[in-house]
Amino acid sequence: MSFKDYLTVEQIAKQIGLTEYRIRELIREKQIRATKIGQWRIKPEDLEEFIKARTNK
Repeated sequence: MSFKDYLTVEQIAKQIGLTEYRIRELIREKQIRATKIGQWRIKPEDLEEFIKARTNK
């Protein structure tokens, strides 16, 4: 996976309807797995995992 495949906090916030601040909180709380490369970056698979973990089953 290349660096450009990672999502930014801004992209994720827009995609799932949360604020960028809340996304950063979830990263700090280790609820969303992220890598700091200048700024926080999230793999699309890690975002899917976060969403699936919160889906009603």
